Amino acid sequence: MKRLLLLFAFLGLMQQVSAQFNLGGGAQKVTITGRISAVIIDSATKQPVDYATVSLIRVKDSKSVNGGVTDAKGKVSLQNVAPEQYKLLIGFMGYKSKTVLVKTSQEKPDANLGTIYLTGTESNLKEVAIVGKTPMIETKIDKLVYNAEQDVTTAGGNASDVMRKVPMVSVDIDGNPSLRGSSAVRVLINGKPSGTMSNSVADALKMIPAEEIKSVEVITSPSAKYDAEGAGGIINIITKKKTAQGINGNAALSVGTRQNNGNFSLNAKKGRLGISSNFGVQYAIPQDTRVVLENDVYSKQSSIFQDGFTRAKRYGYNGSVGLDYDINGYNSLSTNIKYNDFTNGSKGNSNVTSSIMDSILRTANYIRASDNNNSLNNIDWSADYRRTTKKEGEEFTVSGQASFGRNTALFNTRLINPDGSLLAPDVIGDNTGKNNEYTLQTDYVYPFSKTMTLETGVKGILRKIKSKYESSEQDFDYKQDVGAAYGVLSFKLAKTLDVKGGLRAEYTDISGVSGSSLNFNNNYFNLFPSAIISKTLKGNSTLKLSYNRRMQRPSLSYLNPFLNRNDPENQQQGNPNLSPEISDIVELGYSTFIKGSVINASVFYRTTQDVIESLFLPEQKLTTYFNVGKNKSYGANVFATYNPLPKWTLMGNFSLNTYDLRNSQTNQTTGVFVNYTVFARSAISFKGGWNTELFGVYNASRRTFQGTSGPMAFYGGAFKKDIMKKKATVGINVLNVFSRDLHIHNENKGDDFRQNMNIYYPLRSFGVNFSYKFGKVTFTGPKKKKGINNDDLKQDEGAGGLGGGAGGSPKQ
Repeated sequence: MKRLLLLFAFLGLMQQVSAQFNLGGGAQKVTITGRISAVIIDSATKQPVDYATVSLIRVKDSKSVNGGVTDAKGKVSLQNVAPEQYKLLIGFMGYKSKTVLVKTSQEKPDANLGTIYLTGTESNLKEVAIVGKTPMIETKIDKLVYNAEQDVTTAGGNASDVMRKVPMVSVDIDGNPSLRGSSAVRVLINGKPSGTMSNSVADALKMIPAEEIKSVEVITSPSAKYDAEGAGGIINIITKKKTAQGINGNAALSVGTRQNNGNFSLNAKKGRLGISSNFGVQYAIPQDTRVVLENDVYSKQSSIFQDGFTRAKRYGYNGSVGLDYDINGYNSLSTNIKYNDFTNGSKGNSNVTSSIMDSILRTANYIRASDNNNSLNNIDWSADYRRTTKKEGEEFTVSGQASFGRNTALFNTRLINPDGSLLAPDVIGDNTGKNNEYTLQTDYVYPFSKTMTLETGVKGILRKIKSKYESSEQDFDYKQDVGAAYGVLSFKLAKTLDVKGGLRAEYTDISGVSGSSLNFNNNYFNLFPSAIISKTLKGNSTLKLSYNRRMQRPSLSYLNPFLNRNDPENQQQGNPNLSPEISDIVELGYSTFIKGSVINASVFYRTTQDVIESLFLPEQKLTTYFNVGKNKSYGANVFATYNPLPKWTLMGNFSLNTYDLRNSQTNQTTGVFVNYTVFARSAISFKGGWNTELFGVYNASRRTFQGTSGPMAFYGGAFKKDIMKKKATVGINVLNVFSRDLHIHNENKGDDFRQNMNIYYPLRSFGVNFSYKFGKVTFTGPKKKKGINNDDLKQDEGAGGLGGGAGGSPKQ
């Protein structure tokens, strides 16, 4: 009943907004957009000029509204151009820049300018080269934008490679991103979540070609319009919108000793209808990971020592099809469906020595043989309606999304005596989980003036999880309904002072049943304020002060009470009684641009209530999750780029944060510890389309309430070459060439126990990659799209993306 009332209330409010916004249309005038086309020719040779930069500038306010580059025949076509008077700016290295006046109208929305001649010059190179060029890094009031399409070294890579170059973002050895030292990061694609991202961010990123990425937005202080987000922030990947008429696409293949990826995208547009599609595959070559584990319980005078190898496998595929249709100049529809399927598993043997001292010392030696197989598939379907008006900036959107996920976890563990006999019956586990999620939201943006804008909206989420086991006594059913509403006001206090403040309200209703013994219900209401003040200083510098409050609800992997007994000495289980984390963050940031170099620095203070962490319980030989206390953290981040030479770029990022957790119930404290991450990169472009880069990453030890996760360091390099008139790129890449394994040491300890783990993870790899762009090439950006953005769940903390490294135990 509550679920129905939630939806009815939501839809009723949406109707009121719709009526106020006059969605019936009535006498509103419809604007039909058109296109501007031309052919750019060398005046001396009469040959077409390909890759010439074309920018469309609106005359009345000198604002750039569109742009692109010419193809191999010198042709360019700018789509979705509203009737207006413009200046067309054309430039290319070695030619004088040229300006052409053009005017379109409702009666004649299309303008064919015919042939335009460029004259060569040697004295105007600098001026022409920068026409229409977007800076690689942009600072906005509530986010920092890395324009990946401006970085030529990304060609032939994937989204994980792009992430390593994004300010404030760190990427581990398997491609899992973190932000300012926190792995509690929500990754979105064009503002929308995905079932793939929720379960395996690293896998999903590897299947997105770098050539498809337009930009990456880093939002460390999300405004109230975003779902409750944790300590990290939001990373939003914006893909390139194909606005050119005709058919175009991209094919990419990467083959190596460790990771193998393939991707193919095909896009078509005719008139106002656009269709996009994508298909990707991934396969990781199995390699042996060595795990040495020791558990000591002092009160029992017992010790367990394990030393063995695990061979992990990982493969998967995904695909998507999307459709966009502009009904007219004010109304548009879009829909998209995505499917992904991932499988991972491992087989391994460990030599186990168990000893206990009571009246005498008793020891036992045996072999633990394990076989794990996990799979995940997910379907996301979304649909969006967008309406604008003649009032610039006014916008109303309705978005819906349905996600259907299914994951399975199978394991079989056999304990074998030295003589080959069985020590005990096999331990078998079989878990199937289904996660259905339905979301409906509506958003409205109204500009009161050029300096004041209101954003408001409402949202409803219905989640239903069913987790089934071989024994029905362990079945787990979980429902979570969320209703939310927000308002955000942006305005100028002065010419150089911008303010953005808002408030979000969320109501959460939770109910669940675990087997026949555990029934639980919980509901809570929270308010989440946010505020940002941005001051523009002299010399292209910006100073920001922000505050926001965020929540992270535990996801299924934290809640699931299924007992994973794959390793009887180190069992795993979720905790359905977890409370959500609540974080308050204050941040002061500064950014500046000095002669092409960028410096972005920030300091922050964060308090997090009810921190969720895993704890090892020695008496039960069990690892599970608890709300361990309150953490107070101070942090800083510095990102900088510098060009010693025009085609040589140096980039560095340093993140630091403290960890100081206190449990009020036990009065335990960890003391103050410092966690930090360092990233450095050097990239050089040479004549003839050659590009090279080197990078290195160091993640220092990370403190937890019960112990520490050891440091890790890795490094790599790549060489790339543009071929086939820059339509294709071929390259090689290497990772940790001087050492096969990455050694990671983790330790947990308490008054009565110590748990020590050493992981030797195979990391060294060599690979080659190839990418090819075909059809009409365009670099015009996407129309800003609204969509579903569920970023409120705390995801599995994992172990640095090491897959089956920790004894092959599957994540539930």
